[in-house]
Amino acid sequence: MFRGFGDPTRLAILTELLDGERRVVDLVAAVGTSQSNVSGHLACLKGCGLVADRPEGRAVRYRLASPAVVDLLRQAEVLLAEVGDAVALCRHPHMRAVADRPAPERPDDAPAGAG
Repeated sequence: MFRGFGDPTRLAILTELLDGERRVVDLVAAVGTSQSNVSGHLACLKGCGLVADRPEGRAVRYRLASPAVVDLLRQAEVLLAEVGDAVALCRHPHMRAVADRPAPERPDDAPAGAG
């Protein structure tokens, strides 16, 4: 479940859905990424049970699937308001973002992009 919250784009989508139902086109504008990227993340979030949808004509409206998801996101906002600076400044290796971690070493003969 927390992987659903761990990706910045998925988290942005979930946060946008706190304000109510949205269409993909609305989420694309709010999140600032492509339609295919938003759709892929929505499929992931729906598969995890965090997001539900309903057809409306030719469009589909997405919403948070449960009041518990809303509660969790709101509590995360409260917690981050209290400790967010400490988390952002934390240099403990287990708290470093994947992007901040050094790339694993690969053998000299491995092609670029391998490993």
